[in-house]
Amino acid sequence: MNLFQLFKASLMEPRKQAAVRIMSIGKILRYVFVLVLLMTIVSFAELAVGLGNTGNDTEGLLEFVEDIKWLLYPFAFIFLFVSTTLYHFVKISLFALVGLVFIQMKKRKGEYRHLWRTTALAVTIPTLLSFAFSFFDVPMWATFALGLLTIIYLHFATNYYPKQPPAKKKPA
Repeated sequence: MNLFQLFKASLMEPRKQAAVRIMSIGKILRYVFVLVLLMTIVSFAELAVGLGNTGNDTEGLLEFVEDIKWLLYPFAFIFLFVSTTLYHFVKISLFALVGLVFIQMKKRKGEYRHLWRTTALAVTIPTLLSFAFSFFDVPMWATFALGLLTIIYLHFATNYYPKQPPAKKKPA
């Protein structure tokens, strides 16, 4: 699957989200990094435009930023990318633990590494919605609802994991 197919599968195809558990981790990591990079570029563009549109109350700060703009922007972009990547990876890892609980409750076969790959796709829509909400004044309960949406996507995706074989009885 290419990156566009992974993105399409992440939108509303729990069967394909579960199927990525057998893909190489490299493709999934590339997908996560590209998603984070795109969000970082948009956030950085908002930051760059926002610095130019600040009010007249911060004239000294604006002059300082103008003097070091060549230094400020690359470091700001790198810091934004690294921090967003770290946050996204921690979020995926924590939701994968929730998915591991689902697997055990449903008596399905799967490991944490499989659930991490599935979660990387299941978290896409809530992440994009959260990113879009960050540009507006959205109440805190919306962030909580987006976390629940990720858990719901994981629940649906784990339904497509293979069932565990029945336990064999030991001969007496």
